[in-house]
Amino acid sequence: MTIVVYHNPDCGTSRNVLEIIRASSADLVVIEYLKTGWTKPQLLALFAAANLTPRDALRTTKSPAQELGLLDPAVPADVLLEAMLDHPVLVNRPIVCSPKGVRLCRPSEVVLDLLDTLPPGPLYKEDGQMILNEKGERVD
Repeated sequence: MTIVVYHNPDCGTSRNVLEIIRASSADLVVIEYLKTGWTKPQLLALFAAANLTPRDALRTTKSPAQELGLLDPAVPADVLLEAMLDHPVLVNRPIVCSPKGVRLCRPSEVVLDLLDTLPPGPLYKEDGQMILNEKGERVD
């Protein structure tokens, strides 16, 4: 199974998702979208596959969303999308694509639903929170 992750290395959630996927032994393609940017068709396809609107995918913290006036619910989706193309950091992350679907993996354990095989446990997030116990079972 090949999994594609739209990743920001400065994001702890994104790093956690990468480690979970690596521990599952799935083939991994990492796209650092802050370096590559987005295309409009790419974002539209990802959002449609993940059942997200641009508003759902908007990163509202640690981004220029407020300064750009994008937090107002009256801002239309096409304006949000154009801003995301100009400022890739406005797209929340990580977005993960696998044969099982496309998801915005926040919190990071959402990625478990996209894996064929769960990684062996125990497995912890960077902050020490256990997400899989020693039997490889989810800890909710």
